[in-house]
Amino acid sequence: MLTLKNIVKNYVSADTTVAALAGVSMDFREHEFVSILGPSGCGKTTLLNIIGGLDHYTEGDLVISGRSTKEFTDSDWDAYRNHSIGFVFQSYNLIPHQSVLSNVELALTLSGVSKSERRRRAKEALERVGLGDQLHKRPNQMSGGQMQRVAIARALVNDPEILLADEPTGALDSETSVQVMDILKEISHDKLIIMVTHNPELADKYSSRIIRLLDGKVISDSNPYIASEEKKAPPKTEKHNKKKPSMSFFTALSLSMNNLMTKRGRTLLTSFAGSIGIIGIALILSVSTGVQLYIDRVQEDTLTSYPIQLQAETVDMTALMASLMDIDTDEGEGDKEAELERDRIYTSPVFYDLMNTVNAVETEKNNLKAFRAYLESNEEFAEVLSAVKYSYATDLNIYTKDPDGKIIHSDAQKLVQSLYGMSSDMVAGMNAGMAEMESMSSFATMQIWHELLEGTDGEPISEIVKSQYDIIHGKWPEAYNEAILFVSDRNELSDLTLFTLGFKGAEEMKTISDAAMNKEHIDTEAFAASWSYEEICAKEFKIILNSDRYQKNTNGTYADLSTNETGLSFLYDGENGIDIKIVGIARPNKDAVNSMISSGVGYTAELTRYIIDANNSSDIIKAQLADPSMDVLCALPFPSGEDELYTNAQKAEMIKGYFASLTQAEKAALYTRIASTPDALYLETAASDYLATTDRATLQASMITAYAQQMGTDDTAAIEAYFAKMDDIAFAEVARDLVKQQITAQYTAQVQASLGTLSTDALAAMLDTTPYTEEQYAEMFDLYMPATVSDSTYEDVLATLGYVDPESPSAIMLYASSFENKDKIADLISTYNDAANEDDEIQYTDYVALMMSSITTVINAISYVLIAFVAISLVVSSIMIGIITYISVLERTKEIGILRAIGASKKDISRVFNAETLIVGFSAGVIGIGVTLLLTIPINYILRTLTGIAILGAELPVGGAIVLVIISMVLTFIAGLIPSGVAAKKDPVEALRTE
Repeated sequence: MLTLKNIVKNYVSADTTVAALAGVSMDFREHEFVSILGPSGCGKTTLLNIIGGLDHYTEGDLVISGRSTKEFTDSDWDAYRNHSIGFVFQSYNLIPHQSVLSNVELALTLSGVSKSERRRRAKEALERVGLGDQLHKRPNQMSGGQMQRVAIARALVNDPEILLADEPTGALDSETSVQVMDILKEISHDKLIIMVTHNPELADKYSSRIIRLLDGKVISDSNPYIASEEKKAPPKTEKHNKKKPSMSFFTALSLSMNNLMTKRGRTLLTSFAGSIGIIGIALILSVSTGVQLYIDRVQEDTLTSYPIQLQAETVDMTALMASLMDIDTDEGEGDKEAELERDRIYTSPVFYDLMNTVNAVETEKNNLKAFRAYLESNEEFAEVLSAVKYSYATDLNIYTKDPDGKIIHSDAQKLVQSLYGMSSDMVAGMNAGMAEMESMSSFATMQIWHELLEGTDGEPISEIVKSQYDIIHGKWPEAYNEAILFVSDRNELSDLTLFTLGFKGAEEMKTISDAAMNKEHIDTEAFAASWSYEEICAKEFKIILNSDRYQKNTNGTYADLSTNETGLSFLYDGENGIDIKIVGIARPNKDAVNSMISSGVGYTAELTRYIIDANNSSDIIKAQLADPSMDVLCALPFPSGEDELYTNAQKAEMIKGYFASLTQAEKAALYTRIASTPDALYLETAASDYLATTDRATLQASMITAYAQQMGTDDTAAIEAYFAKMDDIAFAEVARDLVKQQITAQYTAQVQASLGTLSTDALAAMLDTTPYTEEQYAEMFDLYMPATVSDSTYEDVLATLGYVDPESPSAIMLYASSFENKDKIADLISTYNDAANEDDEIQYTDYVALMMSSITTVINAISYVLIAFVAISLVVSSIMIGIITYISVLERTKEIGILRAIGASKKDISRVFNAETLIVGFSAGVIGIGVTLLLTIPINYILRTLTGIAILGAELPVGGAIVLVIISMVLTFIAGLIPSGVAAKKDPVEALRTE
C-alpha cells in the first residue's frame, strides 16, 4: 500500500545543507498501528509530512498503491491528501472562527460532497469520538482533549486509508491521552495509522509496530513488512485518482466571512475607508444624474412646447434669424481675421445680408398630404417620435355670453378688434410676424382655446400632457364636447383670458387698457375678482359651425347670419350648435418645467374631427363640392382668368346694358354718384389754379385750420411749427393734397345741392341721355359695374364654409422626447426630401435647433473630471485593502497550512483570500451607497433652496449604485491578488508551525 524507497530529505539554509532523512526505506501494511519513536530532530515529523504529502523528498521514491509519486502533480498531491490521508496534529490545528461541525465538514467540502451528505457524515464522525452533542461550539470553547477528538473526527470524516498523528497526546494529560489512544487503536483495525510520539509507553501499549529513527535513519523496526505477506486481492480504486478536490467559492466566502466577523471592528473600519472613494463618485453621479434628469425634463417639456412644425404654407425663418443674430453660416470663406489689419475698422455687410435674406424669403407650400402618408408608413418615425399632432384649418367659432348677457365670440383677437374698432386687416397685421412662430409659444397669437395632444391607443389626451398638470377639480375631458381649463400655479387666469371666456365685460377691459395707453394710474385691485370651481365649470359655450352660419336667400345666394346680433342670437339659441362644457380644471404640477399650455381651455382632437365631419356633411358644402365652377355664396361663377381682359368697347357695351337694367330710382341714385365725383383732370386743374393764385401764408393758415379739425384739437401751435419747418417743395405737395380734398368736398356738395331739386325721373333721364365717351364708359365700368364673377376662389369658399380634407392637414407637429431624437426626425425629413419630387419637398424651420446648447455635454464633462479626481481615493483605498489583506494572510497562516493538509490546492487558498477581498469590497460599496443616499437628503435641500427649482435634486440611479458596488468589489479583488498569491505559495509545513 505505502512504500518508501531510500527517501532522502535535505534542507538548504544559506550555504549549509542539513539532512533530515538520510535514505529511509520501509513498507506499511494496510491495517496497522505504527509508532515512530526517536529523539527530537531525528526526522520523525519530516518523515510524517513526506508520507502525508505536505513535504516532498529530495531523493528516493514514495510509492502509493503501486504508483510512484515522482510523477505526481500538485493536483495529484492535493487529491492524495484529501482522499487518502487524515492528519491529527499535536496542536489540534482547528480553524478558530469555524464551528466544530464546520471544521469537520471542511475536508468533505473540498471533496465535492453534497451539503446534506457532508452534514450527516460529519455528525457521525463526531459521534464516533464522543462529541455528538458539541456540534456548534467553537474550538476555543472546548478542552484540549475535546479539540483533539475534533481533529480526529476531521481526519476520519473523509474515510482516509492512512491516518497520520503527530504527537497526538503531547498536549494532553494522562487520562485524556489514554482516551485519545483508545480511539486511535480502534481506528487501526481497518486503517493504517502512523503516529509520531516521544512516549515509548504509549507506543508499547497501543502500537502493533514500532519504528525508531536516529539522525534521519531507521535503527529498528519491531514488525517490518515482509513481501511474502502480500496476498492476492482484487485491485482497489486508488483514492488519489478520485475526483480532484476543489473548494467551492461559497465555501471560500463562508471561511472568509467567519474570519471577518471575528474582527468586526477592523472589518467595518476597513470597509468604511474603502467606501470613501465610492461615496465621492456616488455623490458626483447622484448630482450629475439629478441635473441630467432635470435637463431631460426641461428637454422633454420644451420639446412638447417646441415641436418640429410643418406648415402647409411656411416661411423659412432660419436664414432670417441667422442674419438677425449675425451668425456666419458660410463655412467656405476661411479665417477672415487673418485678412484684416488689426489697426483699422472695417465694414461688415450685415444689413446687406439681412435685406438680401428678407428679399429672398418666400412663402413655400408643403404637400403635407403626401408627407403624412410617408410619416404613417415609415416605421423609423415611430422609434423617434413621442407623439404626432395633425392640425386643420378649422374655425371653432366658439361663442359665450359676457357678464351683461351679450353674446361674444370667444376669440381674443376678435374681441380686441371689436374693443378698439380695429379692422380685421389691422389685427391680422399685428399677428403676421408671429403666426409663423406659433410653435414657439402657445400665446403667439393670443390663443385661448387649444387642441390637446392626443394619446396613443385611443386615449383622448396624451400622457405627456397629463404628466405636466394636476387636476384640481373635475376630470380630464373624455367626450368630444368636453374641455378643461388650465390655470397658473397660483390658480390665476389673465384678464384677457377671462374676458375671452366671458367672465369679464368689455367696458371693464376698455377702462383698464385706455388707462394704460394714456399712462393713467388706476387701481387694478378694484377690478380683481374670483370665481369658484363650480362657477367656472357652469359656464356655457357653444360652437357654431361655419356651414350653419349661412342661410339661403330667395335669390339663391347665402347670407352670413352671424354678422348681426339678431342673426347671432338666432344661431346661438338654436339647436344646431355644439354645446361645450368645461369638465375639469388643471394646474401645472411642481415637476413641470415648461407646461405645454400656460392658461386657457383645452379640447380634444375628437372635437376637431367632429367639426370636420359635421361641416363636410352639410348641404351647403355638398352643393359647393358638386359645382366647383360656381360660388354658392353669391351665386356667381368663379373667375376664369380672362374676366379682366375686356376692351374699352366691351366695357362700354356691358355698362350700358347694366344701366338699362336699372329702375328709375336706381338710375337717379347712380347718376347722382357719377355727377358728384369730379374727374381727375378737373381736380388737377382746379388745384393748380388755386395754388398759383394763393400765397403760402394764406395756404398755411387754411391748412392749419383743416389739420386742427381733422385731429380734433384746438392747439394749433404745434401744427404751425410743423409747417414752418417744411421747405417749399414739401409744403407744396402737402398743400396740393389738402386743396384737392377741399375741392372734391366742395364740388360734391355743390352738385348734390343742384341735383337735389330734380325729380327721380329727370335724374334717370340724364343718365340715359348724357353723351359719355367710350373711355368714360370704361372708367364707369371699373367703378360701378356690379360683379359678374365671384371675388373668391373655389378653395377660399370651401375654407370659409369650414370644409377640410382629413387627409390633408394644415400643419403637422412632430414631438420628440430628446434632442437626439429630434435630430433623427430632421434626418428622416431630409431623407424624404431627397427621394421626393421638387414640389413635394418639405420646408420647415427648426427653432429649437437654433436655440439648442451643449449643456448636457458640459455637465457630463465636468462630472467625468470630478470622478477622475475622486477615483484617486479609490486607488488609495484599494492599496490599503491590499495591505490589510496581506496582514490577514499573516494572521491566517496556520489556517492556510490546515487547509493544505486536508487537500486544499493553491488555487483554493487564493480563492479564500480573494473571497475576503470581495466581501470587504462589497461591504465598502454598500456602505458607500448607503452613506450617499443619506447625504442626498441635505444635498437636495441645499440645491433646491439655492436654485429655487423644486424638481432639482441629487438622485443616485439604481444601475449606477450596482455598478459602483461591482467596481468596489473588482478594485478590492485586484488589490488582493498579490496577498492571495503570497498565501497560495506558502509552504504548508512552515504554515502549520506558525503560531
